[in-house]
Amino acid sequence: MQGRRCIIKVGGSFGALTACRGDFEDWIRAGLGADGRRWQVIDASAGEALPDGAELAGVVITGSHAMVTEAAPWSLSVEQWLAGLLARRVPVLGICYGHQLLARACGGEVGFNPRGLELGCVEIRLTAVARDDPLFGGLPGRFVAPLTHAQSVLRPPPEAQVLAANDHDPHQALRLGETAWGVQFHPEFDREVTQVYVDRQIDKLGARGAEVEVVDTPEAAGLLQRFAALVSGR
Repeated sequence: MQGRRCIIKVGGSFGALTACRGDFEDWIRAGLGADGRRWQVIDASAGEALPDGAELAGVVITGSHAMVTEAAPWSLSVEQWLAGLLARRVPVLGICYGHQLLARACGGEVGFNPRGLELGCVEIRLTAVARDDPLFGGLPGRFVAPLTHAQSVLRPPPEAQVLAANDHDPHQALRLGETAWGVQFHPEFDREVTQVYVDRQIDKLGARGAEVEVVDTPEAAGLLQRFAALVSGR
């Protein structure tokens, strides 16, 4: 499919980390594979104009240290824009904040997870419906993914399909319409990046911090290349 491929930046990582390793959009580009440099970065959180949906072949929405429930003006603009993309059946992948924003754009509810912060590399379980999904089909039924989030999709949109879950969050991955997916985990994080997030936040977990692990997560990482292939194959 011809058209622009865009990464919509909705926030940045820790300054010390970005200085040496780049930011969310850089890790996403790397994860998308050889095609990654073709993806244009648009910083919505800095007020950059969002592209016309008619021009787009694919979109990735980054994570953020902001909270969706803060309802910043730029975030509300992205939310409204996403609803238009879904109507046009533009392929979209929302990551963490992007996942939650997609859900809100479709009528879902986002808020603080009653179980608190989820942090580290955690097992994710696919649901039965994921077996036939264009993006998740072929993944193992259980895999480990990097996570760092306090808010979650508390109530998915009525038409959403739940593709993955775990004991902490029953909505780890959603399919919204025919061509949009949201994942609460971070497929773009490698082991080093995940370790930085763990080191910065583990004190918030108290006794639960002893259970946190940081490992390689190849199955989660592969989701970005799978999405890039899906966009290229349309």
